[in-house]
Amino acid sequence: MSIQRVTSKWAKTNALLKSQHLLEYIPETQNYSRETLFIMLENYKMVYVKPNNGTYGKGVIRVEKLAEPEIGFKYQHGTLIRSFLTFDQLFRSLNVYTSKRRYLVQRGIHLLMHQERRFDIRVMVQKNLSRAWEVTGIIGRLSHPAKIVTNYHSGGTPMSFERLMSSHMAPIEQQQYTARLHALGLLIVRSLQATYPRIKEIGIDIAIDTDFHPWILEVNTCPDPFIFRKLPNKAVFRKIYRYAVAYGRLRPRQPVVTRKRKTVAVSKPIRRKTRS
Repeated sequence: MSIQRVTSKWAKTNALLKSQHLLEYIPETQNYSRETLFIMLENYKMVYVKPNNGTYGKGVIRVEKLAEPEIGFKYQHGTLIRSFLTFDQLFRSLNVYTSKRRYLVQRGIHLLMHQERRFDIRVMVQKNLSRAWEVTGIIGRLSHPAKIVTNYHSGGTPMSFERLMSSHMAPIEQQQYTARLHALGLLIVRSLQATYPRIKEIGIDIAIDTDFHPWILEVNTCPDPFIFRKLPNKAVFRKIYRYAVAYGRLRPRQPVVTRKRKTVAVSKPIRRKTRS
């Protein structure tokens, strides 16, 4: 049976909203329009405008309504930052991107920071060898200094959860929070499976706000397993790879065949005596 993939962020969000237990973890998300952008900027002051179908953080735009004494609006797309006095000017400029395909507006979450850079958390959940769901990896993603997204393919840096949280939590609190992420990951995958029964793996992007509340930014049904190679604990990636092979996502790695080198006798060059 093939692995089920779901590319629409809107479809996945609506599937998760069916669970009453997940409502407190899902930031408000709406289809992009002039009206929804205006209302959500009024309510939250900062939102993310993102393509409904997309990967690696490409096309994501951070939009803000400036607080007094500043007046106006601004957005950041990649490393480009633009400011506007009026909402109409902002909306017309965003049309350059949003008119080409379907976009969503999501409530902005103010992420925790490490060394003045934002970070979020990727939680990997897979079907294990017993065909039960298991959280197999948790890794942090530190944003590029000049960008708003944390994705590795957009310049983010994979880093251990413990290292990123070291300035925010004591080790025992980190362990407790990791257990919370495990429980949340299993709740998310089981809720999503109710709508999409053939999924075998998900990667959950979790934002942690300044009150340490976790927010589900996105669920990826074709997550990148290879970022987990960046963790100091190599056993994490080996397990992820082994499970992915078992349900057909990846091929078994071929053993490295080393050829014995033949010893070749090399004669020394004959030095002729020179005559004076």
